[in-house]
Amino acid sequence: MQQRVLRHLDKLVSCDTQNPPRRIDPNHAIFAYIDSILDTSGGFSVTRTDHGKGRVSYFAKRGQPRFLFNVHLDTVQVGEGWAREPLQLTIEDDRAFGRGSCDTKGAAAILLALVETSEDPMALLFSTDEEGAESCCVAEFSRSLEIDRYQLIVVAEPTQCRAITAHRGYLSVLGDFSSEPGHSSLPRGLIDNANHQVALWASAAIANAHEEAKLGRDMCFNIGSMSGGTTSNVIAAKSNVHWSARLAPGSDTAATLSKFCNLTPDSRRARWNARFNGPPLPEQEKMANAAERCCARLDLEVGEMVDYWTEASLFSAVGHPAIVLGPGNIDQAHAADEWVSLDQLSTATTIYQRLLGAQYNE
Repeated sequence: MQQRVLRHLDKLVSCDTQNPPRRIDPNHAIFAYIDSILDTSGGFSVTRTDHGKGRVSYFAKRGQPRFLFNVHLDTVQVGEGWAREPLQLTIEDDRAFGRGSCDTKGAAAILLALVETSEDPMALLFSTDEEGAESCCVAEFSRSLEIDRYQLIVVAEPTQCRAITAHRGYLSVLGDFSSEPGHSSLPRGLIDNANHQVALWASAAIANAHEEAKLGRDMCFNIGSMSGGTTSNVIAAKSNVHWSARLAPGSDTAATLSKFCNLTPDSRRARWNARFNGPPLPEQEKMANAAERCCARLDLEVGEMVDYWTEASLFSAVGHPAIVLGPGNIDQAHAADEWVSLDQLSTATTIYQRLLGAQYNE
């Protein structure tokens, strides 16, 4: 079985699905390969939905399954620092190397192997915009009538094969500050400087993040980039800041967004754009209980809350129990020489196979 999984993983890794640059459409080679597996196995109905800008949903269903498996096929960019060919699967020391091998083409390869070797009902949702910080594919599917057919959604992100029922939400916010340019000898430059406005906001935001921690409200806050101005003797007319916050389940993301954006010294000088607002998993306590009951019935090992965000929260937010469960460690995702262990692939194969059979007992 593992050789079958690795054969599929080799093909999937060789398909360039880097996001950006969003060069994925319904006719992409990765869909042609999946088509070839499903056509050979038979019994699947397939629906492709092109949302534009490289966002494609590929939904395949056989029979009347009760569980839905969701896997994203897009990857982060290859980047620098690789000792191996990033778009070529390399097996060394019981590890499978290649971009996407961990996040999350390894899980996709397992599911394709199970398509070939199992006659169980299956529902597979492949998407291509998870890494683009939009999640249009999952958001649209979670609002469809089809979603009501499923008792459990398994989002196949790397969790070391433990079921995760809780993770942080994710806010990503871009702020553009503006002012009047001029000669740096003008006294007004102390205030009328976009860079100074950003600096004052940043100082207040960091202080508030510390205050949140003191109050026991668990939050990760990060200023990822700041830039603006032209030279030291010109009052900066434009400046921007890109920040993010990761919020624990139960947090009010809208309130956090409003609070931090309102820390600007002069609101007339700032425009804020929430580039991404992903809720925590779960948003509601009843959904946490539902996911935990599913894990107990299925005898799944449950892991602790994780700090990264997944699309499982989008399913949970609209009232459907969702867990995160997949092979690999998040530490290997997005890294140079990304890898997943062969042992993790084998363990996940066993778990997914068991879940397919357990659908009848739910």
